[in-house]
Amino acid sequence: MVTEVMKMREEEKNRSSQWKTFFKKRWVFPAVYLVAAALLISTIVWYQASSNNSAKDPKVTENGKNISGNKNDEPVIEVNQSFENIVMPVKNEDEARIVTKFFDANASADKQEEAIIVDGNKYRPNLGIDIGKNDGSEFEVVAALSGKVADVRQDALLGNVIEVEHEKGVVTIYQSVKDIKVKAGDQVKQGDLLATSSTSQLNMAAKNHVHFEIRKDNKALNPLTYIGQSLTALTEADVNDSKISGQVESKEGTEDVKDSEDTEERDNSQSNETQTEE
Repeated sequence: MVTEVMKMREEEKNRSSQWKTFFKKRWVFPAVYLVAAALLISTIVWYQASSNNSAKDPKVTENGKNISGNKNDEPVIEVNQSFENIVMPVKNEDEARIVTKFFDANASADKQEEAIIVDGNKYRPNLGIDIGKNDGSEFEVVAALSGKVADVRQDALLGNVIEVEHEKGVVTIYQSVKDIKVKAGDQVKQGDLLATSSTSQLNMAAKNHVHFEIRKDNKALNPLTYIGQSLTALTEADVNDSKISGQVESKEGTEDVKDSEDTEERDNSQSNETQTEE
């Protein structure tokens, strides 16, 4: 029994001596420090990677509500819609031409005359632009911006109408179309096919074309002013300042500028006054 105890003590002394000899070696402590540093760096890298992954998938909120999912089946406007640049509503812009320009309240009399639509005995300001193809043939009409189709209706005078809603009161309108491919409530992306160009009773002189309007808060703006700009530039525009766009306010669509009969009456009145003075 005593012998066994003595052996155990000798073994313990040997092990203790071995550890002391091991730690006396010069490379031991530097090696321990390097391992500890490697573990620390690995932990930091892992933490940063986890943080980056969380940032890539944020919970997008709007008015305090989480819209990152679609649990209530409500339409969600894409976050990048504000950064889209407004484009011409045609598939191939190189083949398009402006048939009738926008009636700009700030333009010269000659320019305004070019933007007048003759409707029987009435003269109407063009509240958008009429776009046709160089060879006069039909063409595909596409969405100038991503948005939600608010209304699709048949209209013999205007040649059928598609209205697409965007952010902050902005609406794009497409008239004089046929073979409509969308319906109210659809979500469309920029460049999606909406319809085919056609004709309208209102502007027969334009022949085959699409009438394109941009409105903000129900005020018609000159599309040529904003094509190529982002939707943000349009939503931030002050529509109450007519100098920025020469807009024409409208509630129902194209409004009368003047009636030819009234013009004739004024001309006759002026003529009579001249004769009286003579």
